[in-house]
Amino acid sequence: LQLMLAPADYEVVEAGDGFEALEIVGQQSPDIMILDVMMPNMDGLMLCRMLREREDTANTPIILLSAKTTPDAIQDGLDAGANRYLTKPVSRKDLLESVAELLAAASLDA
Repeated sequence: LQLMLAPADYEVVEAGDGFEALEIVGQQSPDIMILDVMMPNMDGLMLCRMLREREDTANTPIILLSAKTTPDAIQDGLDAGANRYLTKPVSRKDLLESVAELLAAASLDA
């Protein structure tokens, strides 16, 4: 994802798992978050739910990314609070379009 986003002038901050992501979010205010559903220690669905419960991240756009492509898996991701659910392998075009659309929508809501 870094190789897809950085050339488009997005600053990318990576976390190894959900706990590290929570720590980083506590120190920074990301404009958007891309979470893998299958992460060690805390999966992306749980992290997404936790982020939605926090006042500082309740409205932060979240993209869930997963190799789980069934309609039920996608619905689970959206029910967890994701704004968008993208399946792997994701194309650079689809990723960049999703990021741009969600950031534009968030700036309109601000």
